[in-house]
Amino acid sequence: MYGASSALLVRAGLGVEPWNVLHQGLAERSGLSIGVVSIIVGAAVLLLWIPLRQRPGLGTVSNVFVVGLAMDGTLALVPEAHGLAVRVPLLVAGIVLNGAATGLYIAASFGAGPRDGLMTGLHRRTGRSIRLMRTAVEITVVATGFALGGTIGVGTLLYALSIGPLAQLFLRVFAVPPASGGSTVVATGSPQGAILRP
Repeated sequence: MYGASSALLVRAGLGVEPWNVLHQGLAERSGLSIGVVSIIVGAAVLLLWIPLRQRPGLGTVSNVFVVGLAMDGTLALVPEAHGLAVRVPLLVAGIVLNGAATGLYIAASFGAGPRDGLMTGLHRRTGRSIRLMRTAVEITVVATGFALGGTIGVGTLLYALSIGPLAQLFLRVFAVPPASGGSTVVATGSPQGAILRP
């Protein structure tokens, strides 16, 4: 879902999320696909976890490879969009899908993505707020990506303003309730009722 949502934002052509501004710029310069660049950058960021003493999980390592592959796969299936009547719905769908992916990803609790882990690691090592670390890192990657030819637009701003509330909404939707009474049973009743709560 992350990879597909990012691909929809690329196809909308109205601005991509901050890290994909960098990926897009590097792809323009290197001739590699944006998905492959995403994998390379994710792996490089994961190496930065070593001095920060961050510990990756299954979700962390999966994020590095799966998102880039899914992004390239979706870009191969979704044609170039022309006209705002197509591009605007692609933009909105990409942002909402990304919010849903974020909620699912966090709810699964299999480890932070490489980029999020970089921010939390910097927070722990510097004592600065996560908000400050996230802002500093994302401004840096957006500025670098834009200088390399990445796309900044209304979509980048809309993503920045809406991803927090969307992630919070979908995290509540997909949150799995903890087992009661110390039981090893995660949930009772129908699977749908256990995962999708109102």
